[in-house]
Amino acid sequence: MSSNQLKNETSPYLLQHADNPVNWYPWGEEALRLAREQNKPILLSIGYSACHWCHVMAHESFEDTATADVMNELFINIKVDREERPDIDKIYQTAQYLLTQRTGGWPLTMFLTPNDQMPFFGGTYFPDKPRHNLPGFKDLLRHVSKAHDEKHEQISTQNDSLRGVLANVYGSTEVPLDLDSSMLEYAAKQLLEQFDKRHGGFGPAPKFPHPANLQRLMREWYHSERGKDEERDLLHPALYTLERMAAGGLFDHVGGGFCRYSVDEYWMIPHFEKMLYDNGPLLSLCAEAYQLEARADFKQSALDTADWVMSDMQSETGGYYSSRDADSEGEEGKFYVWETEELQQLLTEDEYAVAAQRFDFSRGPNFEGSYHLHEFNPFNEVAETLGIEEEVARQRWQRAKEKLFKQRELRIAPGRDDKILTSWNALMIRGMVIAARVFEKPELHQSALRAIDFIQTTLLVDGRLLATYKDGKAHLNAYLDDYAYLLDALLETIQSQWNSDYLNFAIQLAEVLLEQFEDKTNGGFYFTANDHEKLIERPKVSSDESTPAGNGIAASTLLRLGYLLAEPRYIEAAERTLGYASQQISNSPMAHGSVLHCLEEIEKPSKIVVLRGPAADIAVWQQRLQSTFRPDLVSLAIAEDEQDLHPALANKEASEQVRAYLCIGTQCLPAIDNLDQLIKQLAPTP
Repeated sequence: MSSNQLKNETSPYLLQHADNPVNWYPWGEEALRLAREQNKPILLSIGYSACHWCHVMAHESFEDTATADVMNELFINIKVDREERPDIDKIYQTAQYLLTQRTGGWPLTMFLTPNDQMPFFGGTYFPDKPRHNLPGFKDLLRHVSKAHDEKHEQISTQNDSLRGVLANVYGSTEVPLDLDSSMLEYAAKQLLEQFDKRHGGFGPAPKFPHPANLQRLMREWYHSERGKDEERDLLHPALYTLERMAAGGLFDHVGGGFCRYSVDEYWMIPHFEKMLYDNGPLLSLCAEAYQLEARADFKQSALDTADWVMSDMQSETGGYYSSRDADSEGEEGKFYVWETEELQQLLTEDEYAVAAQRFDFSRGPNFEGSYHLHEFNPFNEVAETLGIEEEVARQRWQRAKEKLFKQRELRIAPGRDDKILTSWNALMIRGMVIAARVFEKPELHQSALRAIDFIQTTLLVDGRLLATYKDGKAHLNAYLDDYAYLLDALLETIQSQWNSDYLNFAIQLAEVLLEQFEDKTNGGFYFTANDHEKLIERPKVSSDESTPAGNGIAASTLLRLGYLLAEPRYIEAAERTLGYASQQISNSPMAHGSVLHCLEEIEKPSKIVVLRGPAADIAVWQQRLQSTFRPDLVSLAIAEDEQDLHPALANKEASEQVRAYLCIGTQCLPAIDNLDQLIKQLAPTP
């Protein structure tokens, strides 16, 4: 009889397994104690609610009584949501790679020794029966259990070795390298070498968005002398990749938002899950791309994404939900695809003609006998083919899109993971405020403010953040990414609309970063706080993954905050982070885009502008400053009647006309009262 312990959890992923015949436990002392007392190895299964192969393995094995009986007899079974416990996931993903020399993923299946939770065998998805050159899961379970019982000495030796390797992976014993701007150029060179000139993106299929790579190229282009062809090419790969992603099936042309990744090189057929953490950075990138080239496709992709988030992913209380599943009714992508007859019945002849040309239905179905919308012909070519104006083509598609959306809403939607994660909310807040000011859409800014308010009132307790919330329960100590991403989002927010409380909140977060997360010996920031639960290792990561590296965001944001507030502790912490990561950056520059932002801002310091004066007048100046792509600019517009300013800002006095106070790194210039003169001073640093 099952004694499944997941029914009281908040994670939708864990709740999906609450009725399994497996004796699942959440990660915690009860399960770890039982493993020690019964001397049973731990079967650790890590996944997330929108994961297609997690669902497959659950259906094949975890819902199967015969498999569950073997699991219950031989193991203590622990189920973990990687989104709620990224600390556990990071450790065991790294261990899986070290043990197997294969990249990880989800579901992650690891077998741990009972006394110390050290992994001695693992993999990802295992089928119920032998196939794909993998053993059947029940057979594997028996072999692993037998190995645990009979090979104590070998496992103990392996564990000792693995423990040492993990310590080296997350350690910081190397002498820091003296990095300079050549490393920024090298990272860009690596990206250009991997750029797919035909279809966009980097490397072969499957293709992931990698926003940090696109941002790195855009920033490197900004600081280059743009008169040379090779330097112009820095911008083309970034914008072309974004263009192809937005035109492709990776983007939901009916409902808005980007899917997780493309299974092919064309960005045509995605893995259909939609993650908040992808859409926040891609929203800001589309907005910044529009600043560089005022193209309708970048604007439409950004606004459609923001509309999807506000209508489908924002809770009534303000926080943003986590994801939409890839599957509905047991089939991946079923919610998103169309039959020819259905399209013809729903659309007028003119509307169908535009859709048929844009998505080239003459090629035939592209996904399991159905059509998944992927743009083959842009609107200007569609209009030329049909002999109509481009704006008419766009209007007809807009009417068609509204009809398709209305019809799609009648379908059974993919499951929504409605937990609210602090870190992912921060990524979306940042995306919303940037898009709001680029496109002058105050409703996007208000959406972001609602999310900030939710975090402050619900996920901030006694000055410390919590990581997750669902159904009235906020819990789990927050991680580095929660603090770093939110600090970054707050700095972006006060550039759109000044708020002293948000600056104070940002300072509060910065102080916790230094007190609880910083490695004061070797530099950089641990993923978990000093008072976090002790695990087999304490991760410290400098490379970007599916989300930007917390160390990179913490360092670059602390650097900017340090320049703004003349706070040397923040600047020094950023510099120490760069020292800690320097050897890893040197080994693989393109994998460290977020940390390289910090190097860039040390080599070419940010320009901090504080505008003081009448509210209406400083708004005009602020709009001018923020109308173009300036990744090295922090600009704050503080009206003359603002009170109780931070001491570093209080001495920047207001007058009847606008005054701009410009500091470049630690060098501050005399007050500037001419807007054109200020713009000239803000020219990019080559």
